[in-house]
Amino acid sequence: SRGRLHRWSIMPQHRDCDYCGDDIEPGTGTMFVRTNGTTIHYCSAKCEKNADLGREPRDLEWTEDGSAETGVSEE
Repeated sequence: SRGRLHRWSIMPQHRDCDYCGDDIEPGTGTMFVRTNGTTIHYCSAKCEKNADLGREPRDLEWTEDGSAETGVSEE
């Protein structure tokens, strides 16, 4: 008998930005792979550029870590 071909339905994986903590919509963002195999996911060029400049997320109010330290709540 002939084998049947199966279509695998793969749901897009949920990703969070490794810099600011925001959700990354499927099909968007940038995945940076280092030579040692670790991956970093960025939601926007803004996050990627701030990380390249060496800025700490906790020092910026618009990131999840920065808003947690200053006590700003999202409403």
